[in-house]
Amino acid sequence: MIVRYELPRDWISYDRAAIFNELTAAKAAMMALTEIPYQRSWADELQKVQLKREVAGTSRIEGAEFTEKELEAAMRETPEQLETRSQKQAAAAVATYRWLAKLPADRPLDEELVLDVHRRLVSGCDDDHCPPGKLRERDQNVTFGAPRHRGAEGGGECTVALQSLVEAARTVFREHDALIQALALHYHFAAMHPFLDGNGRSARALEALMLQRTGLRDTLFIAMSNYYYEQKVGYLNALNETRTAGHDLTPFLKFALKGVASQCRRLFAEIKLQVAKALFRNTMTDLFGRLKSPRKRVMSNRHVQLLNLLLDEEEITLTELVLRTGHFYRLKNPTKALIRDLNYLIELKAVGAQRLPDEAGFLISIRLEWPTQVTETEFFRHVKEMPKAKVHGFLST
Repeated sequence: MIVRYELPRDWISYDRAAIFNELTAAKAAMMALTEIPYQRSWADELQKVQLKREVAGTSRIEGAEFTEKELEAAMRETPEQLETRSQKQAAAAVATYRWLAKLPADRPLDEELVLDVHRRLVSGCDDDHCPPGKLRERDQNVTFGAPRHRGAEGGGECTVALQSLVEAARTVFREHDALIQALALHYHFAAMHPFLDGNGRSARALEALMLQRTGLRDTLFIAMSNYYYEQKVGYLNALNETRTAGHDLTPFLKFALKGVASQCRRLFAEIKLQVAKALFRNTMTDLFGRLKSPRKRVMSNRHVQLLNLLLDEEEITLTELVLRTGHFYRLKNPTKALIRDLNYLIELKAVGAQRLPDEAGFLISIRLEWPTQVTETEFFRHVKEMPKAKVHGFLST
């Protein structure tokens, strides 16, 4: 049995009470994210990660398969330089999202913009079977999902459906919260499936554009497609349940708003981590930079190098750390010197260590809470005791 598409009588219908908790949580998480202080350089780096998650998610939902290495290449190269269709789809998605991030906030959401988004997403990767930026024509029909749903009839119904949706987005949508607007656009576009291919990718890209306009612009972009991919069964079920219920948006809104909250919290945690690392580096530079004697300066420079490496890695096995730090020590026994330095930093509580299972060595980790715990008195007391010639402490064998 195929569930046929019906043009909605009400383009934005949902149970306000039923989604109240999810909407409140999403708004709170978004507010926390947009108000946390951050350096632009951190945000730029995090946005590269978010874009990678978004592109991987939106492509893999549609069945694209590529390795992490292939995805990295897709984010660097143009589609013509890539080999597989999946890589080319990923590259086209990267270019489209970067273009969306630069669109003026007052660029109207109209049919021309929708066609442009689709054109960018399928050109160079799917244009052999799907005309870029061209709606389905008469007798060009598509089915999708489980149970099988049929998009709007190709030709007149398809054109009317898209025109009615963008008109609703400019008018009746405006009476609702901006998050609701973004998710409603996503659902309705996916339900009508106005193109031969690329409908899901276009729906998620349009949602991303609308989310940008809620305040989640280029520096605070959240990878909703990553959430949809990780929760793919729930995502498809929410779309199908909403469609079967006559376009009552409640099921999809409840599901997607949880995604907004989780993705905002995830990015918030990552920015918070960068704040903690910056505080650690400032404290480390200040305290170790006050050491005056040539001998202690040489040793403190090694400690700073070691701490910077651990800040970048967050945690690393002792075996790997030995390999990564050999150039720090111009000594006969660099491993012994490394362990002595680690023991000192462990006693200072700047670094932690734990024995791995089955006597497989140690895992060394940075203690990001150290700057909030260390005092100048304690630090300089440890300096007076540094270094002891003999290897001792937690890492002694």
